[in-house]
Amino acid sequence: MTKTTISKTLLAVALGSSLISASAFAQQTTTHESESGIESIGKKIDSSMGQVGDFMDDSAITARVKAGLIDQKSIKSTDITVSTENKVVTLSGFVRSQNEAELAVITAGNVEGVSSVSDKLHVAEDGSKSTSEAVSNYTDDALITSKVKAKLLSEEDIASRHIGVKTTEGIVQLTGDVKSNTQAAHVESIAKTIEGVKSVKNDLKVVQ
Repeated sequence: MTKTTISKTLLAVALGSSLISASAFAQQTTTHESESGIESIGKKIDSSMGQVGDFMDDSAITARVKAGLIDQKSIKSTDITVSTENKVVTLSGFVRSQNEAELAVITAGNVEGVSSVSDKLHVAEDGSKSTSEAVSNYTDDALITSKVKAKLLSEEDIASRHIGVKTTEGIVQLTGDVKSNTQAAHVESIAKTIEGVKSVKNDLKVVQ
């Protein structure tokens, strides 16, 4: 066998070994990518299942809170709305007294699975009034607040973003910062011009 033949044979062997190694590496890489893809899909499924589980937990908590409110004979549960998100229960609607509101919050807080309770209940002006009347009063107050804010926003010399407006039974409360006593009085006068306003409580602070 000549030297040329031996060289060609060694070259062929080397190339064959390289091809085998490359093939093995490619197979290993593909397997790793497949495993990574499967793992990623698995995580997404676990995440989706977790979200479904949270939703089911929230729904179950809402149902238990409603049942608890119904069991409390001193609470008019039909006027209370219950919603739950991430185990935080929100109570909204109208009650006949502050004591009834506090009892509703305590009842909801004692339900298994509840992490906290957000109290957005409103006490009706007169416990003997119907819910529709209470809702009407609340709507009127919200409308007055919106009108006052809109009017202040149209005033170029007033930084309305620094002024808070809250209305309760037609009484408007102004809070926040103004530049002078003159501006505070001006803001108050604007609020008084809004239809439905009974009086204005001016709690504005002058900041130099």
